[in-house]
Amino acid sequence: MLTMEMIREAQERLRGVARVTPLNGAKTLGRNVYMKAENLQLTGAFKLRGAYNKLCTLTEEERARGVIACSAGNHAQGVALSATRLGIRSVICMPAGAPISKVEATKNYGAKVVLVPGTYDDAAAEADRLAAQEGYTFAHPFNDPYVMAGQGTIGLEILEQLPEADQVVVPIGGGGLISGVAYAIKNRKPSCRVIGVQAAGAASMYTSRQAGEVLTLPSVATIADGIAVKRPGDLTFALCQQYVDDIVTVRDDEIAAAILALLEDQKTVAEGAGAVSVAAVMFGKVDLVGKNTVCVVSGGNVDVTTLSRIITKGLSKTGRITEFTVKIADKPGSLVQLLQTISKTGANILSVNHAREDKHSDIGACVVSMVLETRNRQHVDDIERELQSFGYHILEK
Repeated sequence: MLTMEMIREAQERLRGVARVTPLNGAKTLGRNVYMKAENLQLTGAFKLRGAYNKLCTLTEEERARGVIACSAGNHAQGVALSATRLGIRSVICMPAGAPISKVEATKNYGAKVVLVPGTYDDAAAEADRLAAQEGYTFAHPFNDPYVMAGQGTIGLEILEQLPEADQVVVPIGGGGLISGVAYAIKNRKPSCRVIGVQAAGAASMYTSRQAGEVLTLPSVATIADGIAVKRPGDLTFALCQQYVDDIVTVRDDEIAAAILALLEDQKTVAEGAGAVSVAAVMFGKVDLVGKNTVCVVSGGNVDVTTLSRIITKGLSKTGRITEFTVKIADKPGSLVQLLQTISKTGANILSVNHAREDKHSDIGACVVSMVLETRNRQHVDDIERELQSFGYHILEK
């Protein structure tokens, strides 16, 4: 069972190991909005706190057997680094689709990595099997009181850095982070609200909360791979039911927009799982009126190739990139006239595809698809009205 004494002991163990991450104002998100930047933590995510605290509590016999863990990447790195520092052998089971950067970082921190086809839950099943077969000590990523105690140190830091905090917005995967943070905050400042955020495509805690019992989702799909968990823990579920005020969900396009906003406005990199708290604030899922609000940005471990795709999605969501498909007459000069019309709106044309043989084209007509760089959603709407005023038939936008 989690206690405040366990969280205070974890805070002592983590001194000189985990960073006390900054709490920065985020005025572009709201006048009283702040970010707890766990993406600047050693290993790039909060998971080091729980992993190190858990491994410090192992007996000599448990350490001698070596540790095994399952993770989409951040717990993997936390366990790998902690085990290496403490002189413990470590094996990590990771989903085969985990970001390459997280896999390589885990190896570099000293762990043996076993890639498992499927999702986090498949990796967890393989870790259980190997633990039983080889005698490894299992270090659960979230459903463990010592792991939750380590994560709970974030709650203590937030109230030390901003005693006037009114609400804290926290990402949820399996629930270890929010369980520890909520427990610490509610015991120190009961009036402070704790709000959890899940990706809509992996809302296992949200769904379980609605049902009043722990449920397993048939599948998960989200760009927030770090919180793509089919089933929350029974311990974390019980703590969320008792200490978390509300749980909301955000879509992948909203997560992508939040990552883009963090890059442009806050000059910081967050992975999908780390940005869900910011997405919830950006898209009105959390009431900010009169409340000092802290968003926990839980991690920043994202592949450059994945980040590129996420940025494109974020640009699309915010109206910075848009695509129009328009039908025009198949005669000389028609394409030039269309492009001149676009040019006068101030949009930058990134690409044009002109097709005579298209499912939408008629005899005597052709279809033009254009990718445009635009200013915002209003600019996109203005372009649409301008095209319609010149009689263009817009097939897709």
